[in-house]
Amino acid sequence: MMRRTIFSADHEAFRALARSFFEKECAPHTDEWERAGIVDRDVWRKAGRAGLLGWEAPEQYGGAGVRDYRYNAIMTEEFLATGSSGFGYALHNDVMPPYLLDLTTDDQKARWLPGWVSGEMITAVAMSEPGAGSDLKAITTRAVRDGEHYILNGAKTYITNGILADLVVVVAKTDPQAGHRGISLLAVERGMPGFTRGRNLAKAGLHAQDTAELSFADVRVPVANLVGEENRGFYHLMAGLPQERLGCAVHSAAAMERALALTLEFVRSRQVFGSPLGGFQNTRFQLADVATTVSVTRAYVDRALEAHLAGELGNEEAASAKLWTSERHGEVMDACLQLFGGAGYMDEYEISRLWRDSRVQRIYAGSSEVMREIIGRGLSLAG
Repeated sequence: MMRRTIFSADHEAFRALARSFFEKECAPHTDEWERAGIVDRDVWRKAGRAGLLGWEAPEQYGGAGVRDYRYNAIMTEEFLATGSSGFGYALHNDVMPPYLLDLTTDDQKARWLPGWVSGEMITAVAMSEPGAGSDLKAITTRAVRDGEHYILNGAKTYITNGILADLVVVVAKTDPQAGHRGISLLAVERGMPGFTRGRNLAKAGLHAQDTAELSFADVRVPVANLVGEENRGFYHLMAGLPQERLGCAVHSAAAMERALALTLEFVRSRQVFGSPLGGFQNTRFQLADVATTVSVTRAYVDRALEAHLAGELGNEEAASAKLWTSERHGEVMDACLQLFGGAGYMDEYEISRLWRDSRVQRIYAGSSEVMREIIGRGLSLAG
């Protein structure tokens, strides 16, 4: 793999911190968390004490005031490199900052940011509904203004961190007649009457990450909990999508690297017909293709990171990065698991979990089909 040039000494020091934390506090608990379907809440507080949450917040709220997405990328790379799973820090660190830092008032910052940084307040975003996924115009959750409150009614599903979350940014229609121009973002806090959580959803993969159904029945949400501007929620969401999709690309690249490392280790020691599996031409050719794909993907994602840091990663570029990496992710996982043979299908091997977990990457943050539509629109094919 080509030498990477996008990180400084400070980044590498942070990498060492993240790896040490994940090796000690996450990797040893992965099997336990997979069986439980949720991580121990205490890992959030430990991560906060280690400085691994919300560092982008201003120092007055406990953060470091550093907004540099390379640190986010390092977290994901080291999390996967250590064989960890389930801890929903990525949504908390990668998806939430545009909302909590860019759209909040000073009062909201004072109320929410300290807990966001310390891990005492776990966060989530609630967009998807039973009848509406990528099409936000189709959402049916409503918020009606009543004096100094909104009366919120509706249901959300597939919400990452949904069981553990203390602050949920809910996407709701405040002007149902205005289509996407009538959407607002409301911060719903744990304990608000009428806010309930359904079951922790059983999933094909990502077993240790809590994913929930949320219900809102006449929840009185203070107007002071409006995030951003009323009826501008759609545009707020669109502004944050390139970073979210870049995060998916970073995840896919890191997972592919982990799968390759595990497979190389396995084929060197696995004996077939009296010889190491790695000695067969088919194995060499298969892994040559995988290694090349991983190397190309890493270079592509690093270039996307540079573009994002320079403020140049647009919606179409982010969609391309997410589409390419998530599709290659699935191919690499298939190829690596195949080389494990029957062992690869056993839960005791990490490659099995990586293979299961990979499937959702082609759905997260907009499916591959949605990414193709976004990219295709930019090609001006209709003249």
